[in-house]
Amino acid sequence: MKLSTKGRYAVMAMVDLARHAQAKPVSLSDIATRQEISLSYLEQLFARLRRAGLVKSVRGPGGGYRLARGSAETRVSEIILAVDEPISATRCTEMGATGCRADRSKCLTHDLWEELGNQIHMFLNSVTLMDVLERKLTTRFIEAPPAAANSDSMAAAS
Repeated sequence: MKLSTKGRYAVMAMVDLARHAQAKPVSLSDIATRQEISLSYLEQLFARLRRAGLVKSVRGPGGGYRLARGSAETRVSEIILAVDEPISATRCTEMGATGCRADRSKCLTHDLWEELGNQIHMFLNSVTLMDVLERKLTTRFIEAPPAAANSDSMAAAS
Protein backbone atom coordinates (compact mmCIF):
# COMPACT_ATOMS: atom_id res chain seq x y z
CA MET A 1 0.00 0.00 0.00
CA LYS A 2 1.22 3.46 -0.82
CA LEU A 3 -0.17 6.51 0.89
CA SER A 4 -0.44 9.41 -1.54
CA THR A 5 1.04 12.85 -0.97
CA LYS A 6 -2.44 14.10 -0.05
CA GLY A 7 -2.57 11.98 3.10
CA ARG A 8 1.12 12.40 3.99
CA TYR A 9 1.08 16.17 3.52
CA ALA A 10 -2.13 16.55 5.52
CA VAL A 11 -0.58 14.67 8.45
CA MET A 12 2.68 16.64 8.17
CA ALA A 13 0.78 19.94 8.17
CA MET A 14 -1.39 18.94 11.12
CA VAL A 15 1.63 17.88 13.17
CA ASP A 16 3.26 21.23 12.34
CA LEU A 17 0.06 23.03 13.35
CA ALA A 18 -0.07 21.10 16.64
CA ARG A 19 3.54 22.04 17.35
CA HIS A 20 3.22 25.76 16.61
CA ALA A 21 -0.35 26.73 17.53
CA GLN A 22 0.02 27.11 21.30
CA ALA A 23 -0.14 30.91 21.57
CA LYS A 24 -1.70 32.07 18.32
CA PRO A 25 -3.18 30.78 15.07
CA VAL A 26 -0.70 29.49 12.50
CA SER A 27 -0.72 30.74 8.91
CA LEU A 28 -0.69 28.25 6.07
CA SER A 29 2.22 30.12 4.51
CA ASP A 30 4.31 29.41 7.62
CA ILE A 31 3.41 25.71 7.47
CA ALA A 32 4.12 25.66 3.73
CA THR A 33 7.57 27.14 4.29
CA ARG A 34 8.52 24.89 7.19
CA GLN A 35 7.22 21.68 5.58
CA GLU A 36 8.14 22.56 1.98
CA ILE A 37 4.59 22.05 0.73
CA SER A 38 2.88 24.18 -1.91
CA LEU A 39 0.64 26.85 -0.32
CA SER A 40 -2.16 26.27 -2.84
CA TYR A 41 -2.05 22.51 -2.09
CA LEU A 42 -2.24 23.24 1.67
CA GLU A 43 -5.23 25.52 1.10
CA GLN A 44 -7.07 22.65 -0.59
CA LEU A 45 -6.17 20.22 2.20
CA PHE A 46 -7.15 22.63 4.97
CA ALA A 47 -10.51 23.30 3.36
CA ARG A 48 -11.22 19.58 3.72
CA LEU A 49 -9.78 19.45 7.24
CA ARG A 50 -11.99 22.39 8.25
CA ARG A 51 -15.10 20.74 6.78
CA ALA A 52 -14.24 17.59 8.76
CA GLY A 53 -14.07 19.66 11.96
CA LEU A 54 -10.36 19.00 12.59
CA VAL A 55 -9.22 22.63 12.33
CA LYS A 56 -10.74 26.06 12.91
CA SER A 57 -9.88 29.11 10.88
CA VAL A 58 -9.25 32.49 12.48
CA ARG A 59 -9.76 35.51 10.22
CA GLY A 60 -8.13 38.90 10.29
CA PRO A 61 -4.64 40.15 11.13
CA GLY A 62 -2.70 37.43 12.87
CA GLY A 63 -5.23 34.89 11.62
CA GLY A 64 -4.58 31.38 10.51
CA TYR A 65 -5.56 27.96 11.78
CA ARG A 66 -5.88 26.19 15.12
CA LEU A 67 -6.65 22.59 15.96
CA ALA A 68 -10.35 22.11 16.65
CA ARG A 69 -9.46 19.62 19.40
CA GLY A 70 -6.33 18.97 21.38
CA SER A 71 -3.45 17.09 19.81
CA ALA A 72 -4.08 14.16 22.17
CA GLU A 73 -7.64 13.84 20.80
CA THR A 74 -6.83 14.15 17.09
CA ARG A 75 -6.09 10.81 15.45
CA VAL A 76 -3.95 10.36 12.35
CA SER A 77 -6.64 8.17 10.76
CA GLU A 78 -9.13 11.07 10.99
CA ILE A 79 -6.75 13.36 9.14
CA ILE A 80 -6.16 10.89 6.33
CA LEU A 81 -9.86 10.12 5.94
CA ALA A 82 -10.73 13.86 6.01
CA VAL A 83 -8.69 14.47 2.86
CA ASP A 84 -10.44 11.54 1.14
CA GLU A 85 -7.47 9.24 1.34
CA PRO A 86 -8.70 5.65 1.48
CA ILE A 87 -6.92 3.40 3.96
CA SER A 88 -7.00 0.28 1.87
CA ALA A 89 -4.44 -2.18 0.59
CA THR A 90 -6.73 -3.95 -1.87
CA ARG A 91 -7.32 -3.04 -5.47
CA CYS A 92 -10.95 -3.87 -4.84
CA THR A 93 -13.76 -1.41 -4.43
CA GLU A 94 -16.45 -1.82 -1.80
CA MET A 95 -17.77 -5.28 -2.47
CA GLY A 96 -20.95 -5.58 -0.49
CA ALA A 97 -22.36 -9.03 -1.14
CA THR A 98 -20.40 -9.51 -4.36
CA GLY A 99 -16.73 -10.10 -5.08
CA CYS A 100 -14.11 -7.85 -6.56
CA ARG A 101 -13.55 -9.71 -9.85
CA ALA A 102 -15.61 -9.41 -13.02
CA ASP A 103 -17.36 -12.71 -12.23
CA ARG A 104 -18.29 -11.35 -8.77
CA SER A 105 -15.85 -13.65 -6.92
CA LYS A 106 -13.11 -12.48 -4.56
CA CYS A 107 -9.57 -12.42 -5.89
CA LEU A 108 -7.30 -15.03 -4.28
CA THR A 109 -5.51 -12.53 -2.05
CA HIS A 110 -8.48 -10.29 -1.26
CA ASP A 111 -8.80 -11.34 2.39
CA LEU A 112 -5.05 -10.89 2.96
CA TRP A 113 -5.03 -7.31 1.62
CA GLU A 114 -8.31 -6.44 3.27
CA GLU A 115 -6.95 -7.50 6.67
CA LEU A 116 -3.73 -5.55 6.04
CA GLY A 117 -5.86 -2.48 5.36
CA ASN A 118 -7.76 -3.11 8.60
CA GLN A 119 -4.49 -3.39 10.55
CA ILE A 120 -3.18 -0.16 9.01
CA HIS A 121 -6.41 1.62 9.90
CA MET A 122 -6.28 0.29 13.48
CA PHE A 123 -2.68 1.45 13.85
CA LEU A 124 -3.34 4.94 12.44
CA ASN A 125 -6.45 5.18 14.62
CA SER A 126 -4.31 4.43 17.68
CA VAL A 127 -1.85 7.26 16.92
CA THR A 128 -2.62 10.87 17.89
CA LEU A 129 -0.89 14.08 16.86
CA MET A 130 0.60 14.23 20.36
CA ASP A 131 2.07 10.74 19.90
CA VAL A 132 3.81 11.91 16.73
CA LEU A 133 5.02 15.14 18.35
CA GLU A 134 6.37 13.30 21.38
CA ARG A 135 7.73 10.46 19.24
CA LYS A 136 5.71 7.92 21.20
CA LEU A 137 5.33 5.49 18.35
CA THR A 138 6.15 1.94 19.24
CA THR A 139 6.49 -1.00 16.97
CA ARG A 140 3.90 -3.64 17.67
CA PHE A 141 4.60 -7.21 16.69
CA ILE A 142 2.29 -10.19 16.56
CA GLU A 143 3.90 -13.20 18.22
CA ALA A 144 4.76 -15.73 15.54
CA PRO A 145 7.53 -18.29 15.29
CA PRO A 146 10.36 -17.40 12.87
CA ALA A 147 9.89 -18.85 9.37
CA ALA A 148 13.17 -20.81 9.54
CA ALA A 149 12.10 -22.49 12.78
CA ASN A 150 8.86 -23.62 11.15
CA SER A 151 10.60 -25.18 8.15
CA ASP A 152 13.20 -26.87 10.37
CA SER A 153 10.55 -28.41 12.61
CA MET A 154 8.51 -29.47 9.59
CA ALA A 155 11.57 -31.13 8.02
CA ALA A 156 12.37 -32.90 11.30
CA ALA A 157 8.81 -34.21 11.54
CA SER A 158 9.03 -35.82 8.08
